[in-house]
Amino acid sequence: MTTPDDSPTPQGEQPPAPPPPGYGPPPPPGYGPPSPGYGQPPPQYGSPPPYGPPPQYGYGPPPGQQPYGAYPPGYYDPNAKSKLTAGLLGILLGGFGVHRFYLGYTSIGIVQILVTLVTCGMGALWGLIEGILILVGSPSFATDADGRPLRE
Repeated sequence: MTTPDDSPTPQGEQPPAPPPPGYGPPPPPGYGPPSPGYGQPPPQYGSPPPYGPPPQYGYGPPPGQQPYGAYPPGYYDPNAKSKLTAGLLGILLGGFGVHRFYLGYTSIGIVQILVTLVTCGMGALWGLIEGILILVGSPSFATDADGRPLRE
């Protein structure tokens, strides 16, 4: 007995062409085309990574961006502290470190209180001098504790 697949082909006829790729029986569950990158060799030691250099964290702002606290000219920062207020607080209440508390330097303000108490009030000269330096515009007193420049 012969099956239809075993039948001889008549003269001049070609056997049927195989089905095009992708038209075969479906793959069993869990199998499919390989994921991208499958079959590629792992990168060799010392070769650069395929996605570029690693990002630089903690070494300043990204290129083209201003650092924190650097404002363009004429920019009004609503959180900026007043230079006049800080200077007057330093001159009038400098022995108690009020100007340092105002600018955000709480630890130095506490030290100024302690120095004033231990020296029976002579430590108040420290605050007086700092108040004058703030009003004159000394570069060491140009910013507050957050790095924002003082307003005029």
